Formats: sequence, C-alpha cells, structure tokens
Amino acid sequence: MNLKRNGALMSAVAISAMLLTACGSDANVETVGAEDSSASCEGKSPLTGEGSSAQQNAMSNFTSVYSSVCSGKSVEYTTSGSGNGRTQFVAGLVDFAGSDSAIKDEQAADAATRCDSNPAWNLPLVFGPVAVAYNLDGVDNLVLTPDVTARMFTGQITTWNDPAIAALNEGVDLPATPITPVYRSDSSGTSDNFQRFLSDAAPEAWTLDHSSDWAGGVGEGANGSSGVAQAVSGTPGSVTYVEFGFVEQEGLSAANIDFGNGPVELSTETAAAAIDAVTFSGEGNDLVLDLDTLYASNEADSYPLVLATYEIVCSAGYDADTSAAVKSFLLSAANEGQEGLEAAGYVPLPDRFKERLITAIEAIA
Repeated sequence: MNLKRNGALMSAVAISAMLLTACGSDANVETVGAEDSSASCEGKSPLTGEGSSAQQNAMSNFTSVYSSVCSGKSVEYTTSGSGNGRTQFVAGLVDFAGSDSAIKDEQAADAATRCDSNPAWNLPLVFGPVAVAYNLDGVDNLVLTPDVTARMFTGQITTWNDPAIAALNEGVDLPATPITPVYRSDSSGTSDNFQRFLSDAAPEAWTLDHSSDWAGGVGEGANGSSGVAQAVSGTPGSVTYVEFGFVEQEGLSAANIDFGNGPVELSTETAAAAIDAVTFSGEGNDLVLDLDTLYASNEADSYPLVLATYEIVCSAGYDADTSAAVKSFLLSAANEGQEGLEAAGYVPLPDRFKERLITAIEAIA
C-alpha cells in the first residue's frame, strides 16, 4: 500500500483513535478480541508515558486497542517532545518515555538510578518515514537530494528556482519564491534524526552537530510534529521535515528523494525495504539501532529517511504493578496494536524486529 494514497483513511483512523483515547473509552475497537490479545491485562491503571510527538497517532492507536482488549485499563500518554519525555522518565514522573532518540550518556546513567540501579532499555516500537514536506503552488512532483536538502536548511539555497533544484527537476516550472525552512523549536528526536541523516547522507553540505535541538540557523520554528506541518500548510514557499502521517493530515506534498540511485517516492514499500536492512548496535535487550548505516544507504527503491521511535523503560526496578502493566501494554502494542498503523502513516514492525522486541519486553523484571 502506498502511503501517499491513504490520506483520508489515515485521518479517519487517527482522529477516531485520538477521540477514543481522549475520552478514556473502552469502546469496541474491532482490530482484535480480548481472547486473542497478547496482553495479560495485569498491573496498574492508568499507565503513564510522555514524549515523542512523532508517535502521537501510533500511541493513540495502541492505547485505544489496549483499552478495548483490557476492560478498565488505560494508558495516559502526553505528547511533549522526546527530550521532555526522557527528562520526565528520568525524574520518575512517568512510567515510560517515548523518544525518537535513544537515551544515552549521562542521561542514561541518571535513568539507571531512577530504575533502582538497573539500566534503561530502548525498545523500538514505531517506525515512521520522515518526509521532506513543502508548500509550493503548482509543483506536485519535486525531486531533491540529501545535499540540496541540507543546503536549503542551512540557508545556502534560498529560492525554489535555484539552479541546483532546477537541475533535478527538468521541465518543472519552479518559481522564484523564497524558501522558508520550518524546524522543530522544541527538543525533538525528529530533529536529531533528520540532522543525523543529513550528516550521514550529505556530509559535505551538513557539517553541523546533530542533537535534539535544531542547529540549522535559518528559518522559522514551530512546536511539535503537528506544529511544523501546520506552519508549512499556512506558509507558501516553506519546507520542513516531519513524519509522513502529519503530511497527509495537512494535505502537504512530499518530495521524492534521490539518495544516489534515482528518485525514490515515499511509500510503505520503499520505507519497509530500508527498515528491513537495519541492524542493531549491540547485543542483548537494549535495542538501539545502527542508524548511521541506514541513513548513508543509497539502495535503489529504498527510502532510508525513516524515524525509529523508542519506548524507554526500566529493565528492572519497577514495583510489581508497574512492571506488569508496562509489559502488558507493550506486548499488546507490538502485536495487535500494529494493525492500523500503515493507514496512520507508519510502517508496521518487520517480523524479525517484532521477535526480538517481544523477547526484550518479556525480559522486563
């Protein structure tokens, strides 16, 4: 299924899921029956999480499905950005964090203290392709490269009819409209991953550091994934980086990216091809992905600009009720919760990822 052909269906699914979650409903979600669920339905309620806005629509789906199969159980997830989610988790204010970047270094050490001297694990639960989304009247099929994209976001290319863009789009009437980059103003794993992608795929054009804070230096900031998508929707000539589900919600266009083997359209198939080639950075149940290899890939018919969103949890150290609830919810999300994700702009977990993820979830003590 092509993600570009699912706007109406995605919006209906996402809005329905968010309404169910907002109302705290245990309404009948027909994806799976309680008798077929992977969830034990044990442990505390509500379970609390906070963080990534990239996984907002996926989390709405997960929580709605979980409430439907575990009557009386709920999950409260607050969208506040990956950086804030990790901070809240380390402080012990939520049971898990949603983050588009793995927890690491000093923050990982602080998380271990929060987890009663046990390491925190990064569990990749959501994969979503990141679009280079734009608002340019009359231009529906735009081709960009990582190099040109990097130079747009650093202010080296300032108009849409720049020769570097024109060379990639022969026969397209490109206007002299100024380019307005729109970036995430909040601490964002999407910013971290997009900058990391530019560093790996266009190292000569992007020489800036990557972190959860945007380093580009030009353009306008907006808060959250929905915020940047809405900003581009209302600003002719603008461009941003955002998860594809939000592109569809706002009716934006997504560029085809030439990673080195011809232009690639963002679709379920091209994103899944890239995901299937991803490897893990290490052994064990801390499932951090080797994103440098992914982002530098130029395989034909593969779209490697893909965001992996983690749930950050304590490997051990929870009280018994919290541990049971975390495991129950994540097992449901990794199994029946994957149904409907494609319509919401995400790529369901590949089987090999799901197998290793479930092993890690079941190992939470």
